[in-house]
Amino acid sequence: MFTFLASIVLLIVGYFTYGKYIEKMFGVKAARPTPALTQADGVDYIPMSTKKNSLIQLLNIAGTGPIFGPIMGALYGPVAFIWIVVGCIFAGAVHDYLTGMISIRNRGAHLPELATKFLGKAMKHVVNAFALLLLLLVGTVFVTTPADLLYVLMDGKVALFFIVGAIFFYYILATLLPIDKIIGRLYPYFGALLLISAVGVFVGLLVTGAKIPEISLSNFHPANAPIFPLLFFTITCGALSGFHATQTPIISRTTQNENQGRKIFYGMMIAEGIIAMIWAAAAMSLFDGYNGLSDVLAAGGPGLIVSEVSKMMLGGIGGTLAVLGVVVLPITSGDTAFRSARMIIADYIKFAQKKLSSRLWIAVPLFVISLALTQIDFNILWRYFSWANQSTAVIALFVGAMYLYIAKKNYWVSLIPGTFMLVMVLAYILNAQIGFRLPMTTSWIGAAIGTVILVALFFHTAKKNRALSLPLEDDVSNWKKAA
Repeated sequence: MFTFLASIVLLIVGYFTYGKYIEKMFGVKAARPTPALTQADGVDYIPMSTKKNSLIQLLNIAGTGPIFGPIMGALYGPVAFIWIVVGCIFAGAVHDYLTGMISIRNRGAHLPELATKFLGKAMKHVVNAFALLLLLLVGTVFVTTPADLLYVLMDGKVALFFIVGAIFFYYILATLLPIDKIIGRLYPYFGALLLISAVGVFVGLLVTGAKIPEISLSNFHPANAPIFPLLFFTITCGALSGFHATQTPIISRTTQNENQGRKIFYGMMIAEGIIAMIWAAAAMSLFDGYNGLSDVLAAGGPGLIVSEVSKMMLGGIGGTLAVLGVVVLPITSGDTAFRSARMIIADYIKFAQKKLSSRLWIAVPLFVISLALTQIDFNILWRYFSWANQSTAVIALFVGAMYLYIAKKNYWVSLIPGTFMLVMVLAYILNAQIGFRLPMTTSWIGAAIGTVILVALFFHTAKKNRALSLPLEDDVSNWKKAA
C-alpha cells in the first residue's frame, strides 16, 4: 500500500508547505477585526473558537461526498488517488481558503455577493440561481442518503418515512436557531463519530494488510467510462467541490481572527482529502478487484459498501459506530445547506434575520420544495448535483483569481485549477445525457472554445477592475463607533 500511504503523507505535507505559501501570498491581517465582531447579531455572526470552527467546517463540507464519491471513483483504479492528492492540495484547499478569507474581508458575504462584486453585476442572478439550486439538491440528497443508511442499520424496524421526518425536523431547528445553540453544541459529538469511523477503517486497512493497488494511470472502470471528464464529477468533495463555497461563509462569520484561516479552511479540506483517500482505498481493496466492487455497487450502491467495509474491518459494534460516523456526514452538511440557502436569500433580498419570524418566511418554502424533490430518483438528482457543484467551484476559483489579480498577487494559483475545471464542466454538460448529448470529440472542441472565450473575458474584466482600483475589502475602521 505504498501509493495509499504516500498519498496521505503528501496531503499532510501539502498543508504545511503549499498551504503556508497560499496563506503568506494572500497576506493575513491579524489586527483586522472579523465579521464575527463587526457584524455580531447573536444568530449567524457569533465569535467561536478555532477548534470549534474547524470541526464545524469539516462536518459542513464533508457530506457523503468524501465517502460515496471515492467509493464510486475507486472503479477507475489508483488514478483516483492522484486526483484526490493533486485536486485537494492545489484546487480544493485553495478554493476553500480563498472563499473563506475573501468572505471574511467582505462582511462574511456568500458566493453570489462576492461573484457580483468581483465578476460583475451580470453574475448576480446567475450565481444566486446556481448556489440555491446546489444547496437545495444537497439538502434533499442529504436527507435521503442518511435516512437510507439508518433504515438499513435498523434492519427496517423503523419506517423510512419516520426517519426522513426526524431528519427534516432536525434540519428545521438547525436552520432557524442561532448557530451556537444546535450546530455548535452537537457537532463535537458528531465529530467524535466521524473520527472513529475514519480512523477505524484506516487502522483496519493497515492491520489486515489490505491489498490496495499501486499507482497507475490505467482506467480500470468495468464499463470503460472515460477518466476525463467523468472522474472529476465522481470524486468531488474529497478533491474539489463548489458546495464548500456555500459553506465557508457560515464559518467566516464566526472566525475570530484571520490568522486562524489556514487551519479552518485549508486544513479541513486536507482532512477531508484524507477521509476520501481512506474510503477509496477501502473500496479498491476489499472486493476482489474492480469487478467485485462493481457487483457490490450494483447490488446496493455506495451505502452497502460502507456497511460491508465497516463490519469487515471493525466487527459488529465498531462497524455500527463507523456507519453512524458516515451517517453524521450528510446530516451535518444537509443542515448547513439549508442554513446557507436561508442566508443567501436573505442577503439577496436584504431581509434581516435577527427575528425568528423573518427566518421562517424564508426557511419554510425551502423545506416544502426540498420535500417535493425527495420524490425524484436519487441518481438523477446526484447527476445534476455533480455538475452544479463543479460549476460553482469554477465560479469560486475565478472569484479568487480576480481578487488576487486586483491585489497584484499570484492569481495563477486559483486561475489554473479554475480553467482546468472549466474545460471539464463544459465538456461534461455538452456530452452528458442530462446535457446536450453531443459526441465526445465535439464536446471537447466546444469546451476548448468556450474556455478560451471565458478566460479572455476574465482578463478583460480583471484589467478593468484593477484600473478602477475596485475595493477588495469593506472598511471596518469605525466599526466600534457604529456599534
